[in-house]
Amino acid sequence: MTTSTRGAAKTPAVLVLEDGRTFRGRAYGAVGETFGEAVFSTGMTGYQETLTDPSYDRQIVVATAPQIGNTGWNDEDDESGRIWVSGYVVRDPARVPSNWRSRRSLDDELTAQGVVGISGIDTRALTRHLRERGSMRAGIFSSETLAPDTELVERVQAQPHMKGASLYEEVATKEAYVVPAVGEKKFTVAAIDLGIKGMTPQRMAERGIEVHVLPATATAEDVYAVAPDGVFFSNGPGDPATADGPVALMTAVLERKTPLFGICFGNQILGRALGFGTYKLKYGHRGINQPVQDRTTGKVEVTAHNHGFAVDAPLDQVSDTKFGRAEVSHVCLNDDVVEGLQLLDQPAFSVQYHPEAAAGPHDAAYLFDRFVSLLEGQRA
Repeated sequence: MTTSTRGAAKTPAVLVLEDGRTFRGRAYGAVGETFGEAVFSTGMTGYQETLTDPSYDRQIVVATAPQIGNTGWNDEDDESGRIWVSGYVVRDPARVPSNWRSRRSLDDELTAQGVVGISGIDTRALTRHLRERGSMRAGIFSSETLAPDTELVERVQAQPHMKGASLYEEVATKEAYVVPAVGEKKFTVAAIDLGIKGMTPQRMAERGIEVHVLPATATAEDVYAVAPDGVFFSNGPGDPATADGPVALMTAVLERKTPLFGICFGNQILGRALGFGTYKLKYGHRGINQPVQDRTTGKVEVTAHNHGFAVDAPLDQVSDTKFGRAEVSHVCLNDDVVEGLQLLDQPAFSVQYHPEAAAGPHDAAYLFDRFVSLLEGQRA
């Protein structure tokens, strides 16, 4: 990615998809060029949390909400230490942000972090195109003199696919750190960072858990060196089929029957550890308004999602695995995609979505309480 920060608002820009379709608009954020997988997010709010979510590494995110940037950018809502998206696509950027916590505009923050974006395009038409054709490689180019479309399409087509991409190590922490329990410490959890969001260990800390966040390369020895009451596997980017290391680590945890909880990428890792396959969705689930049914209670939740891959497990039967019986615990009501797994013979479960849910909704917050119940049950 190459960027400049001068004169972005008036600079011509073009979004180029690998199938040759183009959308012309104006530069938004840094001026330059960037490449990634074009995906769309249906959230009406929470763009700051989306942009700083490590799971969006190497993705160009299209905001389906027509106006973006109204609340500016603050210093409290980042989910990590930087913006991770490769590029950002909006229709109508707010001219003046208005919020009591705002410190600067979204445009200014994108520019400061060198994130190339585009505004002023028909994001509804783009979203329909991606729904019909599927998420695909794309590039954003902004310059006073743009190269011919044919040349830009060729450059996009030369980029790597998301299928087969191993990205979790590049977004994970390199050094272990501790998030202390809020109030009385009740449990210790080892959290494997595959692209963890900042709110996740905070939700556990609020429940009296001291969270030891470990790098994606952590070994079983590293995990059990902190004497955990439970182990957590986080969200993260890329193709779960490449994550042999985390699968081996989770297998070691399951063999010791330590209470285990995984979200998003962690759900896919559990699926692989249990012997299920994974596959790439046509255009994925991204946003904060996805309906999921908890099949253990029958309750329907509105949930936050960011995943382009899913677990291939049977919805209508209990499966026998080397760790006992397993079943699909949650399912997406839009398309019957597996949204959660649980073992019936030992304390382990996972969900494909984000129960920490910054910036909302909070329907799935109970899952952290369910994890606490597993920890309590193991200690009893």
